[in-house]
Amino acid sequence: MINKNNIPSHVAIIMDGNGRWANQKGLLRAIGHQGGVEAVRDTVEGAAEIGVKYLTLYAFSTENWSRPKEEVDALMELLVQAINDETKTLNDNNIRLLAIGDIDALPEKCRNKLNETIHSTSENSRMTLILALSYSSKWEITRAFNLMLCDFKAGKLSGTIYPEIVDQYLTTAGIPDPDLLIRTSGEYRISNFLLWQIAYSELFFTETLWPDFRRQHLFEAIEDYQKRERRFGKTGDQINNSI
Repeated sequence: MINKNNIPSHVAIIMDGNGRWANQKGLLRAIGHQGGVEAVRDTVEGAAEIGVKYLTLYAFSTENWSRPKEEVDALMELLVQAINDETKTLNDNNIRLLAIGDIDALPEKCRNKLNETIHSTSENSRMTLILALSYSSKWEITRAFNLMLCDFKAGKLSGTIYPEIVDQYLTTAGIPDPDLLIRTSGEYRISNFLLWQIAYSELFFTETLWPDFRRQHLFEAIEDYQKRERRFGKTGDQINNSI
């Protein structure tokens, strides 16, 4: 049973297993990605239902551009279609859409549709859905260093660099760090995702392939999260005595 008083504010998910799901069924990989859209829809609705404030989905990495062109093209078309189909649902459910990553690298049609929906949902406040597109953490951190260097040369930045300053130069600036990171498909790695931001996140791994993932799987992960003691480098006694 989920404790409604201990809901993680920010949940991030590495959505993995679309290709394997399709292969197991003798289908094209593109069909697996289509199957993942329903998983996104149900997970987003479930997260909003229980009070999650931020949900970040790792949809497409910078490394994914090296996949076969036909698969990448299919993914981009699917992304445009999904964003177009779900915009009304996002607004009806008071959910804001944001995106992080090298958005300029996306095809123009995809980029325009994404920006339209971000603008259309900008006033929504129930939950923020963040899509990580053409994203990798090494890209993001390198970009942040270059931006800081530019500001230093321009006299806008001086002195010692603190973590709080780095935060301001990341694509997630203004977004709280994830409390819980979920990875599907039975893989036990982070895959270059939010490496700076998940320093103290709780990690949950499930064997479920992404197209089969539904809100009940999200709830199971949150129930597991609620059993843990988050210490942030302190001792258990320190945490208990501060309550």
